[in-house]
Amino acid sequence: MTLNQGFLTDFHHVAEFGATDRNGVDRQAATPEDRLSRDWFAEFAKNEGWELRVDSIGNMFALIESNPGAPHVLLGSHLDSQPLGGRFDGAYGVIAGLHAAKNIKRRLDDEGLVPEFNLGVVNWFNEEGGRFAPSIMGSSVFVGSMDEAEMLKVKDLEGTTVAQALESIGYLGKGQRPEVAGYAEIHIEQGRILEREQINIGAVDYSWHTQKLDIEVLGEQSHTGATAMADRHDALVAASKVILKVHDVAANFSEGSIVSSVGRMTLEPNSPIVVARRVHLIADLRAETKHDVLEARRILIEQIAAIGEEHEIRINVQDFDVREIQYYPVEGLELAEKSAANLGKSIRRIRTMAGHDSVAMNRIVPTVMLFIPSIDGVSHCEREFSTDEDMLHGLDVLTDVGWEMSFGALKENALQERSKDEYAQGVTA
Repeated sequence: MTLNQGFLTDFHHVAEFGATDRNGVDRQAATPEDRLSRDWFAEFAKNEGWELRVDSIGNMFALIESNPGAPHVLLGSHLDSQPLGGRFDGAYGVIAGLHAAKNIKRRLDDEGLVPEFNLGVVNWFNEEGGRFAPSIMGSSVFVGSMDEAEMLKVKDLEGTTVAQALESIGYLGKGQRPEVAGYAEIHIEQGRILEREQINIGAVDYSWHTQKLDIEVLGEQSHTGATAMADRHDALVAASKVILKVHDVAANFSEGSIVSSVGRMTLEPNSPIVVARRVHLIADLRAETKHDVLEARRILIEQIAAIGEEHEIRINVQDFDVREIQYYPVEGLELAEKSAANLGKSIRRIRTMAGHDSVAMNRIVPTVMLFIPSIDGVSHCEREFSTDEDMLHGLDVLTDVGWEMSFGALKENALQERSKDEYAQGVTA
């Protein structure tokens, strides 16, 4: 069996954990289905003779020590999915990371070389945020941008906390977090640029500014049959208008520069014969510039206040899960381009509108983020698809990038928190 066949076999095997009838997966964080994928990850590390650690937020690390005491360059992503999600998002990056590390270790042994940095592969906890909000939880706790104690107390819609859920599947760990020297992640694009341009690899140069609004619409519960229309304070009617305002706010900006949506809604008491007393919404705003997100937020705050007055109900809005634009190091982009060129793969620079664990890791260590094409650009749904050939192209490039990073090819993370003008100067310098 070739190395590539081994990767494909493992990828399609892991896709069976939480598989849905329409070729997707439902493998939300810290569920029994997630436990199956975690057990598989642990077994892979055990079979290779690698050290396995699980930290206190559920992150899993498979660590290879070739240079005793040296920090680790991590490869990886996440194995959890959205409800009724796709089998590629996240899982591809973890399984590619495991096989890239395996290939690198074999080459080190064959050539008798000792790298400057050790290698490791990570499965981050709750990247998706479908069951527990906010998303990108495990890597954010790792880098210190989210408080671990607070995240362990976060509850799902049934009232189960993160700590309880992790303990129930046996992955509330106590392992020491590894010292990290760099990070590389490969992922499906979740867009159509690479597919349209028929390019093998995208090297991510920056992420969009994102933030969510936590919206609580408070009306008055009453009988749907016995309460006069004029006497109602229907939280669901007001919430429906809020949802439309969130959708429509993007029309105030240039096409393609901003996206907005409401992805979660819960209502109380959720009875067919009761006027809703409370609706809880999460609105998601993302744009190429921070200015546009803040302007969309300003417009929505005004419009939501007007809806509250119109319906004589209270609507509370709080900022939630704000993420600044992150610029990835130019040195990392050049490394990815060099690796792709040496392997005969086409590559271009590309931005990410979605959030990833690499966005968190880029705050603390030199980070490379790679994309492969997504068919039709769809993701977070069962129709999500990337070809075996595209996955193998990505594995080749990730392996080469990981090899070079383990020998110290990327030590500077010079582009964090820069403005776009500074970034452009850095690219052309």
